[in-house]
Amino acid sequence: MAILDELAENIIKGQAPAVEQLTEKALAEGESPESVLRKGLIKGMDVVGAKFKANEFYVPEVLIAARAMKAGMKILRPRLAESGVQPVGRFIVGTVKGDLHDIGKNLVAMMMEGAGFEVIDLGVDVTPEKFVASIKETNAQFVGMSALLTTTMVKMKDTIEAINSSGMRNSVKIVVGGAPLTQKFADEIGADGYAPDAASAVELVKNLLN
Repeated sequence: MAILDELAENIIKGQAPAVEQLTEKALAEGESPESVLRKGLIKGMDVVGAKFKANEFYVPEVLIAARAMKAGMKILRPRLAESGVQPVGRFIVGTVKGDLHDIGKNLVAMMMEGAGFEVIDLGVDVTPEKFVASIKETNAQFVGMSALLTTTMVKMKDTIEAINSSGMRNSVKIVVGGAPLTQKFADEIGADGYAPDAASAVELVKNLLN
């Protein structure tokens, strides 16, 4: 099996130590950092995302695969920077003000990174002002907001209004997700898209990128 296929396989299986070794080996054998990223790590995470959507994988398997990907990225990141490989896009993610749930958000962050995006994770209980400041600071093209409570999902509307007022609404696409949300709610608050799960979030953002 070619080394990059082996790397992708070990991502799917969630074998972090093997992923780390294979990433180093592939680079030592002369594979470019970009091909290790795209034909190894991202290829593996794409399969993980597809299995998650098809209910063949559940949250624990995805988290283990994402951890394996992070082990590879640790080695790859400095090499990507050296060779000037640009991320697919920049993605800010956070759970809105008043909400401390982070499993869904973390999953989205990991899978977005697995799809080649640079992820700026603002954590939980994020104020509208903090989202706005982060857009200004990073020039990100995407903002992802998560809420798990019906009482906090209204904060998404406040955040979108703050982004509108800041004059930066045209430069970012806003996607929302979380258990109580629906497409109808996303449309009502003026979001660009709604994703029911992490794999759909990746797909949605990739479509908005094109």
